[in-house]
Amino acid sequence: MKIGELAEHTGISTRMLRYYEAQGLLHSTRGSNGYRYFQTADIERARTIASLIRSGLPTRLIRVVLSAADRPADWTEACDSEFAALLRAELTTLDDKIACLSRSRDTVTAYLERAAR
Repeated sequence: MKIGELAEHTGISTRMLRYYEAQGLLHSTRGSNGYRYFQTADIERARTIASLIRSGLPTRLIRVVLSAADRPADWTEACDSEFAALLRAELTTLDDKIACLSRSRDTVTAYLERAAR
């Protein structure tokens, strides 16, 4: 299927699908006409990528997750250890973001309470 069809099936813009491809998260073949062609399995893969991005996971980690899913037989203890280290670092980043968002929420709530008086 062409990129526009994949966009229709997933609700993801063609621009984002191209970005996923540029990041090595999604793969297509090129026809002689230069069009990108995707497989049916790419519908679920694109949805998974979008979901992981929405949850705040950076593309470098998503690439590792998808690579492991694509080749489970090649997954080794070394990869497991490396991946766990990446996830621990990402967890710290997420905790920092949550703390920042919580402070922002408190600030907005306080402003609204003052404005309501």
